[in-house]
Amino acid sequence: MRKNLFLTVMLLPVMLMQTYAQSGKADKALLAKADAALQFAARQYKLMMTHVPDSLLPRTTNTKDGSLMTSNSGWWTSGFYPGTNWYLYEYTKDPAFKAEALKRMALVEKEQYNTRTHDLGFMMYCPFGNALRITKDPAYKAILLTSAKSLSTRFNPTIGCIKSWDHGSWKFPVIIDNMMNLELLNWATRETGDPQFAKIARTHANTTIKHHFRPDYSSYHVVDYDPANGSVIARKTHQGAADSSAWSRGQAWGLYGYTMMYRDTKDKAYLDQARHIAEYILSNPTMPADLVPYWDYQAPGIPNALRDVSAAAVAASALLELSRYTDKATGKRYWNAAEKMLTSLCSPAYLAKEGENNDFILMHSVGSLPHQSEVDVPLTYADYYFVEALLRYKQWAK
Repeated sequence: MRKNLFLTVMLLPVMLMQTYAQSGKADKALLAKADAALQFAARQYKLMMTHVPDSLLPRTTNTKDGSLMTSNSGWWTSGFYPGTNWYLYEYTKDPAFKAEALKRMALVEKEQYNTRTHDLGFMMYCPFGNALRITKDPAYKAILLTSAKSLSTRFNPTIGCIKSWDHGSWKFPVIIDNMMNLELLNWATRETGDPQFAKIARTHANTTIKHHFRPDYSSYHVVDYDPANGSVIARKTHQGAADSSAWSRGQAWGLYGYTMMYRDTKDKAYLDQARHIAEYILSNPTMPADLVPYWDYQAPGIPNALRDVSAAAVAASALLELSRYTDKATGKRYWNAAEKMLTSLCSPAYLAKEGENNDFILMHSVGSLPHQSEVDVPLTYADYYFVEALLRYKQWAK
């Protein structure tokens, strides 16, 4: 009985999404810009197909010489390019995007067995989850289930979290980014009826609420735990400006992750957490007028600090969804903020020119400024969440 009740809760968002969610009011000008941006994205990615070596995946631009930087399938961003191609296939119905997605997924498929990374949600669910959703081909289920099992091996019940990294001097590091990989586990429970996957996801999300967030609902980037007893050893940053600062993409990962957890569980604690994070982002005194955040909300040199377009893309997609789960006035605020973000991202300030930017869609993202890695360049995941946000806007706008 308990298992059946758990499954009912996990399946609830799938059954009630259409009746529960409210749509935002459409801005006709933004709808036109969204279509133009999606058509531009399709043209750019048609070019990218011809420029990426067959055995690799696009990652970013090399800051030393401006060339295209690629990755193998084991890099954490490997799933975004085929995932974006699925979104573009969904939008255009052009079989070239489906073919490209399948071609690159063949490279990534072996990562389903990878137990050395916490990023299997990004790597596997973005491409294979979209492939399953769009094509309904059951072959993708087995791949995703194996991926969920692999991800689950990194869970430590004493700590209550999935381990993020195996490198460095950390004992058991957990990064806020990890919230994004829980969707794969929720899916696995819905698909199989096995409650353990979603139990891991919920435990990880609950532990993260307890230890990752400050009183103002900004999050630390890294929490290092003691595997022996689950206690917190340290709260640090890895990609942010300081241990005490709020790395902007980290805030966006948290916003998106808890919005997703509410969708999958209907647990109000996750909705409350998502709303608190949204308020931190939207009320932040350093947020620029165009709502494309600086790479860190306490970055040195504001207002001359670099922006992180990827943080805006992730946040815009999350805010569109979160607007559907709140009261009308709050939902309108989130919806309008997402519209402003997307309007900015569709502008020449951030949208590339055709045939430039190594065929990526967006410019001016920041991977890790402290490591001087991927600074002020396009990023494959910025493109993915931008296209996702545009499609969501077109789908949900009244």
